[in-house]
Amino acid sequence: MARTIAVSGSASGIGEALAGMLRDAGDTVIGIDLRDADVRADLSVPEGRASAVAQTLERCGGRLDAVVACAGVSDFTVMPVKVNFFGAVELLDGLRPALAAAGAPRAAVVGSISGTHPVDDDVVRACLAGDEPAALAAAEKAERSGAGGLLYPSSKAALAQWMRRVCVTPGWAGAGIPLNAIAPGVVRTPMTAPLFADEAMVQVMNEAVPMPLNGHAGPEVIAEALRWLISPANTHMTGQVVYVDGGAEATLRGA
Repeated sequence: MARTIAVSGSASGIGEALAGMLRDAGDTVIGIDLRDADVRADLSVPEGRASAVAQTLERCGGRLDAVVACAGVSDFTVMPVKVNFFGAVELLDGLRPALAAAGAPRAAVVGSISGTHPVDDDVVRACLAGDEPAALAAAEKAERSGAGGLLYPSSKAALAQWMRRVCVTPGWAGAGIPLNAIAPGVVRTPMTAPLFADEAMVQVMNEAVPMPLNGHAGPEVIAEALRWLISPANTHMTGQVVYVDGGAEATLRGA
């Protein structure tokens, strides 16, 4: 049976790969992105997130079978905190009632192996408190001090912890909505293309994220895992961070 699924970050990378797979299977996909999408909105700001929710609800008629938060950025500024955490959380929160109206709703987010790396505790704490001004102030402080490299891991660690906290609440599990995360290793997407163009950065990536099983992944690998998580077949998995990382997490954290 065809389903209606909202996918953020649908214009490139993992989101584009997932949206294509779902459409090929006959599903209706509501793509959300800055451009080249059904719903064009800026998830880095509250007004943009509210617009994304409103436009998506209008397109789906108040009923969604699944939502996947793929949109993300990776740099040493405050943007990962804005988009990767607050953009994903506010989108999911805003669309949750439409999920609850469906017969077999599902939701997923894209985390990262970097969520296991060192983080800025002040940023993570403020994110989990839902205090965006405090989170951005802490992120700006880290950026100014030269610790901007902690902000992407912080955004992904906070997102995974938020997912774990809310997945078993009445609004999610109580409404029959599994909520999970895929945590990729290094994926070849437009976001990582500049890194792959620099041999020194490739070496840094390989040391930080060792992937002994088949090396770097294509976006379709992550999309396939997400597709199962949001399928009707997933009736009992919730609150899980599934590492699709070529063995990076097992290598770094061991037994």
